[in-house]
Amino acid sequence: MNQGAAPLQALAEEAAGYWDGRAPRLISHRENAVFEIALPVGRAALRLHRAGYQSEAAIRSELWWCAALAAKGVGVAAALPSREGALLQRLSSGHLASAIAWVEGAPLGQAGEPLGGGLPSILGRHRDLGRLVAAIHDTTDRLVLPPGFTRPRWDIDGLVGEHPFWGRFWDHPAATPDQAAVLRQARDFLRDRLAVYQGAAPDIGPIHADVLRENVLVNGNSLSLIDFDDCGIGFRLYDLGTVLSQNLHEPGYSEIRLALIEGYGETRAAPPDLVDLFTLARTCASVGWTMPRLRPDDPIHASHIARAVRCAGLVAAIS
Repeated sequence: MNQGAAPLQALAEEAAGYWDGRAPRLISHRENAVFEIALPVGRAALRLHRAGYQSEAAIRSELWWCAALAAKGVGVAAALPSREGALLQRLSSGHLASAIAWVEGAPLGQAGEPLGGGLPSILGRHRDLGRLVAAIHDTTDRLVLPPGFTRPRWDIDGLVGEHPFWGRFWDHPAATPDQAAVLRQARDFLRDRLAVYQGAAPDIGPIHADVLRENVLVNGNSLSLIDFDDCGIGFRLYDLGTVLSQNLHEPGYSEIRLALIEGYGETRAAPPDLVDLFTLARTCASVGWTMPRLRPDDPIHASHIARAVRCAGLVAAIS
């Protein structure tokens, strides 16, 4: 985040004041700067939004959606209005700030680390996660989106067009010639298959688009989903592909995949071949995500490229 002349802590203190909050404590500074703050009614998460990533209208749309889902009892973090009644506040520096209700729980897991708890527990969590994602999609279908609702597009152009939302993954400079060739083939494969799917009454609408382990909080027997920063309009099954993209190296991958699909499939269609297609789409998109965000020597570049290449081979073998 471009902090301008004001230190980050000072920005957080100014922002917290709009919610009558105090004692901001930095807990994350990746895409946005996130602080824990104390409100008269309890804890909340304060976000200082990264300039230039999402427009003001897009952030307002995200906050409206989260508030609407939470009001319907879905396990997501509710957006909190400021004392002025606004979900989004502009600070004196020009930064945008929002606050969401604190969600208790521990992350389902961490990227790059094996899942713990034993396979039966892992399968139960992923079955529940499938149900939660389906509940988000089901509830959203019953909402009337407000005029001006706008979010990035996770459609064909957003995933494999000339300028995908997260970047031209097939042009990643760290890819070897052989890897680059596979990524180009994967792009062509995805573009062709997604065009066929799009022509056959696809399930498209608002999606979270970043259902990663770190964004799934476990509290006893309940799950909640946080961090809607990348939500958008796209293929619903992309949310399941995002979950599975982190599980490709798990020994119980096939069982995890089935449990997730079973949970989601209780209320919505989840053809396994399409879930595999969107798993590939996510692994490729993640390769593009690394390029502007990570140092050139970060090992995640190589691991994400290798994962996408491996996933392309798996999908091609069963298609």
